[in-house]
Amino acid sequence: MTERPKSVWDIAAYSEMSGPRVIVRLVAIRTVIEHGPKDKKVVAFAPDWPGWSRGAASAAEAMAALELYRSRYRPIAAKVRLAKEFDAQGAFKVVEEKVGTGSTDFWGISFSPCRLETEPMEDADFARKVRLLRSCWSYFDAVAARVSTTMAKGPRGGGRERDDIIGHTIRVERGDFAKKVGLQVPPGWDWNPSEVAAYRDDYVAAMAAYRKGEVKPMRSWNLPFLIRHSAFHTLDHAWEMEDKDLSGTNAAPR
Repeated sequence: MTERPKSVWDIAAYSEMSGPRVIVRLVAIRTVIEHGPKDKKVVAFAPDWPGWSRGAASAAEAMAALELYRSRYRPIAAKVRLAKEFDAQGAFKVVEEKVGTGSTDFWGISFSPCRLETEPMEDADFARKVRLLRSCWSYFDAVAARVSTTMAKGPRGGGRERDDIIGHTIRVERGDFAKKVGLQVPPGWDWNPSEVAAYRDDYVAAMAAYRKGEVKPMRSWNLPFLIRHSAFHTLDHAWEMEDKDLSGTNAAPR
């Protein structure tokens, strides 16, 4: 009798040659739950996949949202040839439940490293997560180029238009996140599409210098969290633009 998968998280791999059916078990997704100090909001995120993070009013709702965004995160992995690895991700496995900062309660966003995010980063881990961060940047740029300049109004983002979202995303990253690894912003700098690519290369170079000990250590953040937070901020606003798009192209993957 043909063996059946033992759970919904198994993949049945058929062989053209005669022989028994092979069952390949998917890998559990290491997942962290971060509560705000007052437990007003809770975040669920996958630290091995920078940017894949969702917040909600409860842990159960945050986990459900994380699952809902699985298909939306897949293009990020696919763009840097990690689709096979991503498709092998199975059920979520909560490996840590922690308390974040006041900002976690206010924004529903993770604002501190988890126990899996330690320094120094291994070469392979740093290279892989930077690839995913760059993929988030690329995805953001592609979304910004295809959506309507006027965004649908609603509570998320305070009614900003597309260019406002783009400017905010790049300015916050460059003016706040990048400073944590010693990248200085020229006085009066504002986002300019022609300068963004060079800035991003500088940001990654600053991260690499930080790994080598050439930059003063961060106080409450560390490098793995900085990469994860940068990826999340970029991707969250890309998804915001997709969700508020009025072009009618239905280009956002689901």
